[in-house]
Amino acid sequence: MSKKIQSVRGMNDYLPEDTAVWQRVEKIIKGVVESYGYREIRTPVLEQTPLFKRAIGEVTDVVEKEMYTFNDRERDAEEVTSLTMRPEGTAGCVRAGIEHGLLHNQEQRLWYIGPMFRHERPQKGRYRQFHQMGLEVFGLQGPDIDAELIMLTARWWRELGIAEHVHLELNSIGSLDARAKYREALVAFLEQHKEKLDEDCKRRMYSNPLRVLDSKNQQVQALLNDAPELADYLDEESREHFTELCKLLEAVGIPYTINQRLVRGLDYYNRTVFEWVTNSLGAQGTVCAGGRYDGLVEQLGGRATPAVGFAMGLERLVLLVQAVNPEFTADPVVDIYLVASGAQTQAAALNLAERLRSEIPGVKLMTNHGGGNFKKQFARADKWGARVALVLGESEVANHTVVVKDLRSGEQTAVVQDSVAAHLRTLLG
Repeated sequence: MSKKIQSVRGMNDYLPEDTAVWQRVEKIIKGVVESYGYREIRTPVLEQTPLFKRAIGEVTDVVEKEMYTFNDRERDAEEVTSLTMRPEGTAGCVRAGIEHGLLHNQEQRLWYIGPMFRHERPQKGRYRQFHQMGLEVFGLQGPDIDAELIMLTARWWRELGIAEHVHLELNSIGSLDARAKYREALVAFLEQHKEKLDEDCKRRMYSNPLRVLDSKNQQVQALLNDAPELADYLDEESREHFTELCKLLEAVGIPYTINQRLVRGLDYYNRTVFEWVTNSLGAQGTVCAGGRYDGLVEQLGGRATPAVGFAMGLERLVLLVQAVNPEFTADPVVDIYLVASGAQTQAAALNLAERLRSEIPGVKLMTNHGGGNFKKQFARADKWGARVALVLGESEVANHTVVVKDLRSGEQTAVVQDSVAAHLRTLLG
């Protein structure tokens, strides 16, 4: 007997019971996004490796440790190309915008959803193949669009029933020049206390010192209480931008906490950075995060374009929704189950089912297959969560009628087949 082949570690299967919940979550968040006028973009899973090195930063953990990268040779070409499975969505979105002329002197509001890949230690809600939904806005530079993105995410939480379990952390990391000056001051401070840093912070101290501010080491965090503060190094434009953003959030009633150690892990951010975090999954975890990246388009070969966006991990979001809202379940698999029994009824059932699918767009209708008496067929209707059963026997076929049974109330009515679609619309609301 051959050895069974299993899935790759950290790359999980999602079975129908799981995907049904995911589909309901995705339906809600996509509905909100579209209500704000955003449009979907779909980019490849594979991109050229330099895209991520230039966008994310060569000394970030993502590029140094986590990317799935391999060499690819075209069959008839001598050149070898380094390709990477996308670890995040923003870089590919910017690349597509530049390549197809979507960005210069234009306003774009885009969203995407799909799998991303990072080689890290798998843990609950954090896998090597994971799924993100992201929004990116190009061509708008004011704090009002930053505020709208945060308002949109707040609407997600309300509609998913988790608003009481997430809170917003906010910061400004200023311009590239301001951050460079702060970086010098921070490195000078860390050098004075090098003996108190762990090995990870020592490694980052010169290559990416702002990431030390994100350290989970409590001793390092205590040391940072005396470190220079980024807010003291902000340029005036960034300070005004952040002040106005805070005023807008207060005006629309979105509470926030200013976290001066919030810097985000990718090099392309500037000015606004934010995270929605939760304590309802054990240790504090980030549910959604983003900020401005006004220099990235130019950095990747386009013309200077202001930009802001965020991404949200769907695994962690689904875990949170299920943890805090046990009543959040998948939508029923079907609305209507068609029961048929007797000679020559199967063809009539298939014809009636196709007719109803055409006359009631969007209805979820399942036809019984494999025979079985009425009792077994009604049990199957219950299993699939049907609200209504349609019953076709030999007499109904002969009379061109069908019995409509409300499986909640138990009431049933014989209806002429020509009128059954209208009857079902009323019954299903």
